[in-house]
Formats: sequence, structure tokens, C-alpha cells
Amino acid sequence: MTTGFTIRPERAEDHASVRDVHRRAFGAESVATLADALRTSPATLAPSGLVAEAADGRVVGHVLLSASRLDAPERLVDVLVLSPLGVLPEFHRQGIGTRLVRAALDAADARGVPLVFLEGSPTYYAARGFERADEVGFRSPSLRIPPPAFQVARLSAYQPWMTGTLVYSDAFWALDCVGLR
Repeated sequence: MTTGFTIRPERAEDHASVRDVHRRAFGAESVATLADALRTSPATLAPSGLVAEAADGRVVGHVLLSASRLDAPERLVDVLVLSPLGVLPEFHRQGIGTRLVRAALDAADARGVPLVFLEGSPTYYAARGFERADEVGFRSPSLRIPPPAFQVARLSAYQPWMTGTLVYSDAFWALDCVGLR
């Protein structure tokens, strides 16, 4: 694993580099556009992004946490969604994604957020603190998300009554970024 990079909060001057990371990591403009939209969407919880910065100052990875809600039996619960997570292809398999996910979960926990959701590879994310959400009381926001891909990390503020349906923010729907493709 490479240790020649640091994880730090995203800054406004990183936005162009972050767009490039997601374009190259996903081979599509849609994920870069999603990150921009989530960053500026009105929400009950402020979005927070982290970047992986190489020793030469280049942004080589990015993760974004954005607000969503859990429609729980007792009340709505403010939660976060981890999406997108991208690393430049030439930096894959160096531990950058793992460190970004860990830092994002630590930051969410420090904010008192009880749950972080995502849709992604069960193999990759299970090793990084996530579990299959439908098996622990959560319903997916869309039938287009395969059940194994709908995942959750329960953090220290989580309470057992917090179950229900995840409600994505409007940006996911407006940009048709729901469901693995």
C-alpha cells in the first residue's frame, strides 16, 4: 500500500480535480455531475467531501457524504449517503479508497450521524464497515438497487428503533443516479 498521500477535507479549489477523478474513475460525466449537485443541494446535514492528495499535491481520490433521510417508524432520521467514491485508475489497489471510506465513517460518527448508506460492491464495502442493509431492517429507496448492493454502516449514535426506508435526496433522482449500472 502507498503511504505517500494524505486524506484531508475537500476545498472549493479542489472541485475541478474532483470532477476529473470521477470522470476518469467511472468513465462518465454523470458521477462528476452528481458530486457537484450533492455538494450544493439544500439539506438538513451539510455535505462533506474528503480528498486523497498525493505528495505532489495532486488530488487522486475523493469521497462525498451527503444528506438523506430514513423514514423510520418513530420519525424521520437524518442520515448520510456515501457517494461517490472515486480514485484515479493509476492509483487503484494502493489503499486510497479504504482510507477515504474509513475517514468518511469517522467524520460521520464524530458528527453524531447514526447511519451511512451506499450502493456498491458488497465484497469491497463489507471489508470497510458496511453490511447488507435489507438484512438489518432497512428498505432500499429503489427497486433498481440489487439487495446485496444496498448497504449500511451503523455508527455509535444508531439506536435499534432506527429502521425503515432510505429516502435519497433529489439530486440522485434528478440525475438518474439510482441503481447500479
